[in-house]
Amino acid sequence: MPDSLAKTSLSATSPDSRAIFVDTAPPAKPRPDQLPRIPIDPRTNAIFLDIDGTLLDIAPTPLEVKVSDALRATLASLSRVFDGAIAFVSGRPIAEMDRLFDPLRLAAVGGHGAEIRFAPDSKIRRSEIATLDDDLRAEFSRIGQIGDGVIVEDKGYSLAIHYRLAPHLGGEIMKSVTAVCKSDRCDSLEILPGKAVIEIKPGGYDKGTGLREMMSVPPFTGRKPIFVGDDVTDNAAFAALQDFAGTGFSVGGVVPGTSFNFDGPQDVRGWLRHLSEERR
Repeated sequence: MPDSLAKTSLSATSPDSRAIFVDTAPPAKPRPDQLPRIPIDPRTNAIFLDIDGTLLDIAPTPLEVKVSDALRATLASLSRVFDGAIAFVSGRPIAEMDRLFDPLRLAAVGGHGAEIRFAPDSKIRRSEIATLDDDLRAEFSRIGQIGDGVIVEDKGYSLAIHYRLAPHLGGEIMKSVTAVCKSDRCDSLEILPGKAVIEIKPGGYDKGTGLREMMSVPPFTGRKPIFVGDDVTDNAAFAALQDFAGTGFSVGGVVPGTSFNFDGPQDVRGWLRHLSEERR
């Protein structure tokens, strides 16, 4: 990757900003110990899926993301089986999810809850909560100049500072974020550390608020949600499950209160494929 790109602030509307995760693992039939031992009924359950680190594997750079045709086909099949009660819940803007999974469209919560689309063919509803202050956005963006391999991704509603290509700079990046936030201008912001990334977003919405809203409309309403996520940004969605007698599955590490842990995204894809094939 060119050095110039490694230090560039990427717009969420650019094709080059599609993310830092790639689905490359070949299909494999999951072993019994790789599957949750919880009954799942497509008539009474709904499925909510985080994308990055949950459905898709981590890749070295934002330019290397791909989604396999097999995964698209699996998700399309599950949408039919669950009568549309399957949705993405992601920090990505919904338009970016659509480009990534094209031609597949699902109901979706985007921007950590800042956007919501209740059905694949419905309009995107956007939060009225203000985005980041322009001056703060500029200050956080300058953190990308700390060193090669640091990428600042502007998602519109939030900023993500990626340092997967420069893991040794993680501590310095966090110190820089903390320094910016010493002023009271950050009182209404949330700082979300993830896997080699730090996200900065306004408060007032999160993946939990998005999941709750989605559960208020058909075909989700009255069902028991199953949410699958992998990092700190998913905690709000895990917490929302208790309102609906739902179930949480974690990825890559056990999260308190969840019922099962997948070793990695390849196991999540295997489980989804198993669900799809089981009900054909």
